[in-house]
Amino acid sequence: MKHRSTQNFTTTKTHAHLSTGQVIRMLRDLKGWTQEDLAQRSGISATNISLLENEKVEIGKKRVELIAQAFDVHPAIIMFPEYEAREIEKVA
Repeated sequence: MKHRSTQNFTTTKTHAHLSTGQVIRMLRDLKGWTQEDLAQRSGISATNISLLENEKVEIGKKRVELIAQAFDVHPAIIMFPEYEAREIEKVA
């Protein structure tokens, strides 16, 4: 079996700039949850989930903790997506 040389390829890095709302929506979509599902699991109303996902309200410490607990992730993943992406990139 002949192997291709990788000399003709340039390695690139993916840079995604996500807002807190986009992270919430992405995690929710990955779980296959509706906004109502997340509302039930987090104790935050579906209306507020929508407002958060659309960047209409600030998330605040209490809501980020409730959402992180619902998703079983560290709150920093939701609160500081840009910082977390850089930290993950450092070790990737």
